[in-house]
Amino acid sequence: MKVIGLTEFGAASVLRPLDVPERHAGPGEVRVRVRAAAVNPVDAIIRAGGFAGNDRAVAEPVVPGTDVAGTIDEIGTDQPDGFDLVVGDAVSGFVVPDGSHGGYSEQIVLPALSVTRMPSNGGYAEGTAFLSNALTAEITLEHLALDPGQTLAVTGATGAVGGYLVELAAQRGITVIADARAAESDRVRALGASVVLDRDDDFVAGVLAATNGVGADALADPAILTDRVIGAVRDGGQVAFYLPTDVDPGRGIRVFGSYVMRSNLRHDAIERLARAVERGELTATVAGTLPADEASTAHERLAHGGFRGRLVLEF
Repeated sequence: MKVIGLTEFGAASVLRPLDVPERHAGPGEVRVRVRAAAVNPVDAIIRAGGFAGNDRAVAEPVVPGTDVAGTIDEIGTDQPDGFDLVVGDAVSGFVVPDGSHGGYSEQIVLPALSVTRMPSNGGYAEGTAFLSNALTAEITLEHLALDPGQTLAVTGATGAVGGYLVELAAQRGITVIADARAAESDRVRALGASVVLDRDDDFVAGVLAATNGVGADALADPAILTDRVIGAVRDGGQVAFYLPTDVDPGRGIRVFGSYVMRSNLRHDAIERLARAVERGELTATVAGTLPADEASTAHERLAHGGFRGRLVLEF
């Protein structure tokens, strides 16, 4: 079975086509013939060996990829209650990469709970462009549990996770304060932000001004600014971080360390997000598509940035 992976950690050039043994769906699992796989920042961290334990030699091919879309080609026994998919159905799936088990694959076996019917208002590229980022935002908002009218400050609102935080929070009636460059402020406002701060200005000062000096009830920090933006949170508020950090905000501020891989079996949330995309309530933006064999080029483009949405590898 063809995958796009690596046999040593490093720069984008280490990604190349490889062969791994074919896998079959076991109990509670389905196998997906992958047609598209999104390229996410976490994939670059995996490729570079940036996660704990990845400083050792590679014992087997490592395959990145957390988002896939394709068609079911095999269904295992003992499916969960309510399972209604059949072979040939188009699906979106969330992958927890582990060694050679990653989304950059011709086929991938997944728990049925990690898969949902692909949104019908787009193709495979759109079907793989939203799930892990939107799920990251959804789990964050569930944990913060803000009430309508409370305030959420969001850094990096023009990024994938940041954009979904704005959209999903605004739909909950939360007042969103977000940052953007001047050229993109209208886009962030259209996502639902009540206040859009100029990214080149002082974020903390802007949030404090928008909250009469009190600070936001919570801060979500997908831009990874950490201690530079803690001052935007009120005493006793909350902050969500998206990479491990030893920052202690103090002032009674509670910290949520977001790790979306723990939510791969949250079929309720996965299904809800896919249907929101289908209804046009949630965006699934494709920045461009490339053949899977050009994954290294996609990773180079990812490093340079300057685009909105997800690059997608086509198989």
